[in-house]
Amino acid sequence: MLASEFFKKYEGYCPKELAMADDPVGLQLGTLDKEIKTVMVALDIREQTVQEAIDKQVDVILAKHPVIFRPLDNLTDQDTQQKIILDLARAGIAVYTSHTNIDIVSGGLNDYFCEVLEMTEVEELTDFGLGRVGNIQPQTLAVFADNLKARFELTGLSIVSYDKSLSKVIKRVAICGGSGGKFYPDALAKKADVYVTGDIYYHTAHDMLSSGLTAIDPGHHIEVLFIKKVAQVLRAFNTDVTIIESDALTNPFIHQ
Repeated sequence: MLASEFFKKYEGYCPKELAMADDPVGLQLGTLDKEIKTVMVALDIREQTVQEAIDKQVDVILAKHPVIFRPLDNLTDQDTQQKIILDLARAGIAVYTSHTNIDIVSGGLNDYFCEVLEMTEVEELTDFGLGRVGNIQPQTLAVFADNLKARFELTGLSIVSYDKSLSKVIKRVAICGGSGGKFYPDALAKKADVYVTGDIYYHTAHDMLSSGLTAIDPGHHIEVLFIKKVAQVLRAFNTDVTIIESDALTNPFIHQ
């Protein structure tokens, strides 16, 4: 099957036009004007992802995080990030990115997070479609944090709260994959009891608490669920293209 035809199907599900301004989505490397047999779905493209793709004879990597996020001034193997790009090009492996468009699209990654947490009456968190907010069965913050760890298979997380008892009752949850700390005013406006997002800065955590909002930082890597979700979508196309899920470990943090 032509890669261009395959990704036309994907864009029918997740249009590039949904992405935020200046967000690099779509084909980033190589060509879609070729026959493909294998597509690998990955969260990140790091050295280990490249080697995995080479070993598994992958034709295209469909990644959540762009391999090229900022314009390049040069392209040499003296820079580790640029070497990743060069190694992919040498191997003839194309890269297609689905970043904020998969966060925003209905039935995309943030909606999948809501399914995992069994949220109901779900609505968009921001006015441009990022994040979600919805209701859960009432439970203490301690219980909710434990459920979050279990359902996202986390070894640790950070809770933004001055109350170490974690006794606050949680009924309404806002969630945004990736780095969504700056959207906490939207979580407040939607009357969330807790806001779940990654990469919360120290001073932003103070601002959240001063505003009356509790938060949980489970890490940016919860977006790894992109792999399972998007692989399911691609397999539902019922094409002759084999879909594989990357199992390369790219989470840079170890919680002990």
